[in-house]
Amino acid sequence: MIPNTKSKFTHFCLFISVVILSSCAGIRNTSSIGHIGKSNCYDQEDYSYTSKDLPISIEKQIIDSNLFQNFSFGSLNIANAFGVLDLLENFNILKKNYSQHPTSENKLKLIELKLAINQKVNIASLEISSVSSELDCEEERTTQIASFLKGEVEKREKNLVIGSIIVGALGAIATEVLNNSDVENLGSYVAIGTAITEASLGILMLNNKKKIEFVHERNTPGEIWVGPTTSKTLPASIWYYLNYKNSEVRKVSLRNLLIEHWKTFGQVDKRAKHNSKETHEIYFGLGGKYTFEQLENRAAMYDQIESYIKLMKQDLKTLSTEFENFSVMND
Repeated sequence: MIPNTKSKFTHFCLFISVVILSSCAGIRNTSSIGHIGKSNCYDQEDYSYTSKDLPISIEKQIIDSNLFQNFSFGSLNIANAFGVLDLLENFNILKKNYSQHPTSENKLKLIELKLAINQKVNIASLEISSVSSELDCEEERTTQIASFLKGEVEKREKNLVIGSIIVGALGAIATEVLNNSDVENLGSYVAIGTAITEASLGILMLNNKKKIEFVHERNTPGEIWVGPTTSKTLPASIWYYLNYKNSEVRKVSLRNLLIEHWKTFGQVDKRAKHNSKETHEIYFGLGGKYTFEQLENRAAMYDQIESYIKLMKQDLKTLSTEFENFSVMND
């Protein structure tokens, strides 16, 4: 091999190396930008209550049959969740008393209690909206980071594809030129080097799985999965509602239904147990290194939890309508 030809071959190899390095540098170091700090979706303290603060299951309470005649089970259960059930029972007693003694004083008591019940229902609606807003905020926060990481991965993959095309084209040209040179087998060497380089770029494309550090001290999906007695991220009323089940009306709690859906649709591995390291630490722990697919999956979990909690407003609306009809009877 003559010196001039050796020099050209060396330059070509260096050029290929530069192409590979430039292709690999198409994505920023996500670890340097990826430690996402404390979420701004909730600026208050965690909920702090004990099992004694949770509503007593409606089956364990003695309720006047008149209420069951005028209210659906869902309405009574949502009233129980938000502490309205006792007020309904008091209203029922006052109403019976008013029918026997229709005095102005008794009527005023009914009006005052009706206002108190309506206010309690409105506050319950605001509480549901507040919790839903936090969940929606966390979903958007997660989706935004997932979109950023996905863009970086796609950018790197594009650069690798471009690098592979350039290497292939230049390698073919160089091989053809060098095959016609006076140096024996030089074109073959270049062809082999080009093939190795293209294979390396292909491997890089197949392993283009960047991760980003994502922390979440408040972890509602984790509480849904583990099922502690009380929740730090959800108030007692909503936690009671999600965990409520009985043998007739709701045989499976909404919390367990969420878990079953996560398993059925592959969001969580069916084989994963509560002590599974990957499941517990990434999705249901304090956080860790996520791929953009995992972040998108986590965002979907938040969306599903939010949807189930918003169902409470349907029961609240029914309660409000049934109470309005009940309160005007014999008025």
